Amino acid sequence: MIRRQSMQRRTLLNAALALSATLAATLAVPGLEALAQGGSGKPVRLILPISAGSGVDNIARAAGPALGKAFGQPVVIENLPGAGGITGAAAVVKAQPDGSTLGLVSNNHVINPSVFRTMPFDALRDVTPISVIGSTPLVLVVNPKVPAKNVKELVALLKAKPDSYNYASSGNGTIIHLAGEMFLDEAGVTARHVPYKGTGPMINDLLAGQVEMGVVALNAVAPHLKAGTLRAIGLCGDKRSAAAPEIPTIAEQGLPRYNVAGWFAVIGPAGMPATEVQRVHDAFARAFTSPEVLEAMKKQGTVVEPGTPEAAAAFFRSEAARYAALVKKANVKAE
Repeated sequence: MIRRQSMQRRTLLNAALALSATLAATLAVPGLEALAQGGSGKPVRLILPISAGSGVDNIARAAGPALGKAFGQPVVIENLPGAGGITGAAAVVKAQPDGSTLGLVSNNHVINPSVFRTMPFDALRDVTPISVIGSTPLVLVVNPKVPAKNVKELVALLKAKPDSYNYASSGNGTIIHLAGEMFLDEAGVTARHVPYKGTGPMINDLLAGQVEMGVVALNAVAPHLKAGTLRAIGLCGDKRSAAAPEIPTIAEQGLPRYNVAGWFAVIGPAGMPATEVQRVHDAFARAFTSPEVLEAMKKQGTVVEPGTPEAAAAFFRSEAARYAALVKKANVKAE
């Protein structure tokens, strides 16, 4: 009896030692240190306040595996479009500030306060800016049935037939809408605005010819440009993109003041501890500067330059002021 109890104790001891070794080996796996050292331990919920198929959606999907590795825990990407990005951002604002719920937002986040008369949250005070990750080029495109191949021809067409053409956007007051309004203003022409609930439906109707033109992220329409089902008129930024060097900018085609690009940034709820902010910042920086993600971003034309939390907060304030002036000038109001 005593011998049997002794054997049982040795068996339990060996099992405990084996379990300890397994746990030690698990925590030593590269990428899992982050889970052991910080965070809530729950999967990271990354909310995209835009529809599937948009530029930021393509960016997040390409970086998803690297983000999971950098965090050392699963990263679940969730699209919550609606109200120009307010629906998704509101979900981030209401979440616990423990790093388990984050948002990947674009220009729209700081535009909305100037467009909507009432907001369910303060776009600057109720979030924690963590990093402006980078920017992606926007491009003015037309359906191939439009008899214009460049800015000069398109402007001539719009002047010859005022308000006969439609331009699409991903929603009223979005950066896509403002970019279209800015083009019309710079060119001195008019067209009818047709807002959609997201980039996906907008692109579908551009392809079908239900609307004639629109501004959209380059990475969202690159396959259609290559296939010839959409035609690029010009890039909206101040320089050409390495992903599509053959597409000239709108500025170099006669509208030198026209310059707008889409940026994307990671945010969390207000009140995140400084250590958690830094942990999330570092994970995103590691993921987006990893060789595989940099290569994917290069193919999309996306420029990656992860900034600090302090720089992100200052950038949000300056961009909010910039777009407030543009919204007022274009008389953009929520519909």
